[in-house]
Amino acid sequence: MKAIQVKQVGGPEAIQVADLPVPQPKANEAVVKLAASGVNFIDVYFREGRYKAPLPLVLGQEGAGVVTAAGAEVKSVNVGDRVAWTGAHGACAEYAAVPADRLVPIPQGVSDQQAAAVMLQGMTAHYLSHDTYPLKRGETALVHAAAGGVGLLLVQMAHHIGARVIATVSTDEKAELARGAGAHDVILYTKSDFEAETKRLTGGKGVDVVYDSVGKTTFEKGLNVLRPRGMMVLFGASSGAVPPFDLVALSQKGSLYVTRPTLVNYIATREELVARSGAVFGMMAAGKLKLRIEHTYPLAEAQRAHRDLEGRKTTGKILLIP
Repeated sequence: MKAIQVKQVGGPEAIQVADLPVPQPKANEAVVKLAASGVNFIDVYFREGRYKAPLPLVLGQEGAGVVTAAGAEVKSVNVGDRVAWTGAHGACAEYAAVPADRLVPIPQGVSDQQAAAVMLQGMTAHYLSHDTYPLKRGETALVHAAAGGVGLLLVQMAHHIGARVIATVSTDEKAELARGAGAHDVILYTKSDFEAETKRLTGGKGVDVVYDSVGKTTFEKGLNVLRPRGMMVLFGASSGAVPPFDLVALSQKGSLYVTRPTLVNYIATREELVARSGAVFGMMAAGKLKLRIEHTYPLAEAQRAHRDLEGRKTTGKILLIP
């Protein structure tokens, strides 16, 4: 089978198309024939070595397809089931062996590409808005990178909760996408200082929560736009890692909260995984969550997919198709 492999960490050029044997399932695993796999910044972090994993590594943390084989202990899925997953390596390939308890059924009316596009980013948007900082009607959230994969889904979820969304984006085209997703106010950070604009838009009161996937270039100013006892939710670092900072600053800026969540801790049990993925699929079925699949690439163009993602040339989701 063809697979996207990294033998040593580095830039997009470290990605190679490899010929590997089709995996055989362990007792607790199922083998999935991939129909689509998602490309996410977590793949970049593993490729760069920012997140550690044994090498060589088949990239990809998110995929969807059909079960072709199951181990002896597997009870939760059967051969022929349409399934999706996130959080297990190996999705950027024609086949992947996945722990069966990480696979969730794809409901009728949801395509394989839609399922692959929504597992990581959709459940991330869900836990951010429903658990990390449970948004309430009438509250105000600042969402950075609001036209990105997570951003567009997060804006929609916040809008349906009844929260006010202030979105930051880099271009006029992305601004239109953010507004279409339900953002009340949009700041082009390439033309305006988002700190000053956010303070103006909130009458100096600040926002209840900042959802920040950008990191280094936005973090410090993000703290400055929070209301007293507001929360900074740092869930990514597309501009680089946030440098160390003095925690005393949190008290000086109004007894602020800072958290650095990750999806794996919000789908730790199978029950929570099934419930959260089911909630996201349910939002899609109800028309409350619209996906934007920006582009699909063949496996052989994985380097280009990574370059486009890192260069912020994309809005919404990008997929690899075996």
